[in-house]
Amino acid sequence: MKRLLALVAAALLLALPALAKDKDEERLENTGTVLQEILNIPDNIPQGLLDKAECVITLPSVKKFAIGIGASYGRGFMICRSGEKFGGPWGAPAAYRLEGGSVGLQLGGSGTDFVLLVMNPKGVESLLKSKAKLGADAAAAAGPKGRATSAETDLAMTAEVLSYSRAKGLFAGVSLEGSTLRPDDDVNKKLYGKEVTATGIVREGKVPAPAAAHSMVELLNHKTPKNLSDSKK
Repeated sequence: MKRLLALVAAALLLALPALAKDKDEERLENTGTVLQEILNIPDNIPQGLLDKAECVITLPSVKKFAIGIGASYGRGFMICRSGEKFGGPWGAPAAYRLEGGSVGLQLGGSGTDFVLLVMNPKGVESLLKSKAKLGADAAAAAGPKGRATSAETDLAMTAEVLSYSRAKGLFAGVSLEGSTLRPDDDVNKKLYGKEVTATGIVREGKVPAPAAAHSMVELLNHKTPKNLSDSKK
């Protein structure tokens, strides 16, 4: 009996990495589904802003939990256009974590989906650090929605990160200032089967997009195939 229990325990230990990988792949697939749903919302993210974004970060079902005044925690993925000047097709995604007390105050106790547009190379470089605080390391603002407006142009010129939220069927621009984003190195290692940094994934093209990311890559290549920011003209 002891030998049987030992064998079962050993088998479970061997299976844990595969189970964890499956969970991360499922989250990646779900991230693509959430992004597609948000991009299909009427009067959603202005196409003009999406066409000027260097990267898109999608964080599904960010949760609030009670620590002090309230904090939040979420996991998702950042996907960027390829090429030195972000002029190529969308590449492989890098896993990211969102953390911050200020976000918890806006969630109202329920899971919230977030989409962030990274509007310029400076914003990308800030987010590729080990930890970036929105509003400090990267200028952040609530994103406008609906048809293109003069405010859209102004925001695109000044903000490095524009953020949107979807909760309980409501979609809106939302400020995430004070929260932090950091690469999730453990998840990236599981997804790609080796140690690889967020920079290596989204800027250096060291790994191909995993199968679980194909729908998200195809979605962005279809929705916004060209980078139309002024610096790419």
